[in-house]
Amino acid sequence: MTPVTKPYLPNKEKYKNYIDRIYESGHLTNNGPLLKELEQRLADYLGVKHVICVANGSLALQIAYKALNITGEVITTPFTFAATSSTLLWEGLKPVYCDISSNSWNIDSTAIEKLITKDTSAIVPVHVFGNPCEVEKIQEIANKYSLKVIYDAAHAFGVKYKGGSVLKYGDISTLSFHATKLFHTIEGGAVITESDEVAERIRKLINFGVTGPETIEGLGTNAKMNEFEAAMGLCVLDDMEGIIDSRTKSICEYKRNLGDEVSFQRVHESANDLVAYFPILMESESAVHSVIKALQNQEIYPRRYFYPSLDGVYGSNNLCKNSNEISKSILCLPLFHTMDKGLINNICRIIKEGL
Repeated sequence: MTPVTKPYLPNKEKYKNYIDRIYESGHLTNNGPLLKELEQRLADYLGVKHVICVANGSLALQIAYKALNITGEVITTPFTFAATSSTLLWEGLKPVYCDISSNSWNIDSTAIEKLITKDTSAIVPVHVFGNPCEVEKIQEIANKYSLKVIYDAAHAFGVKYKGGSVLKYGDISTLSFHATKLFHTIEGGAVITESDEVAERIRKLINFGVTGPETIEGLGTNAKMNEFEAAMGLCVLDDMEGIIDSRTKSICEYKRNLGDEVSFQRVHESANDLVAYFPILMESESAVHSVIKALQNQEIYPRRYFYPSLDGVYGSNNLCKNSNEISKSILCLPLFHTMDKGLINNICRIIKEGL
């Protein structure tokens, strides 16, 4: 069976060495030494100031909303995983959906301003499949209306924009470290910020609001990452160069084989190569169904990321035409570190025959 992705498993002995360190220290959670090491190494690797690791990517988003005191309406994209919207609703916020660009598949920055009302407090764009949003234009709008910008950057680990990390844009960026992601900690996530003040606020929020043995400064929750997850993250981070290299080669092989049979996402010219996913766009939803059936007959399982468009799921009155059309015609093909040319060639052959 070939799934859409496979979690990267590092060398077992290497992971065991980190586990031995946990047993030696007796420190299992609560900001342990491996977590501190991971946060510093991630900050260095990503080129950002503050990386605060948390239990998962959904909590990262919820903590971001709390840290910036987001209220009322939030302008966001309907073309994303459910967590982008569900976390807003969980926090009592109202997602207001802005349609996407038909080429980049990111939020359409030219359509944001007309959706702003007196109740709007923030914009939550998504770097879809790691493709950088029009960050300067979005920030210009946010500055004009005194709005906060929180990027759901779950797909954008290691993505560069104009030579620097795309995670440095906005007030906060959030990451998911789920096992299916390019970089993972089994379960986990992180909140990224360049602000010392915001980072301090986040650290309070993820630890019940507790700041000392006898000090509680407001509300908080338990969003901490434990030492065993941090250990996995350290192992995976050591191997990132090889992981990225293998996925880059697989994507090149896919594109060489598929040629003009399908369409691809238009990636921002100032970004580096994207290797988190391999989405293709087909001519119709019927073509998607045909290809899925043909692949599944060979026990190959692609995924329809992202279907359905969330404006139809969470009761929005704003129909987002591009998002709905693209969500019906998109398919993510298998992409993981152990793929070989034979498998990719077979997948591409089945797709061509199924179209």
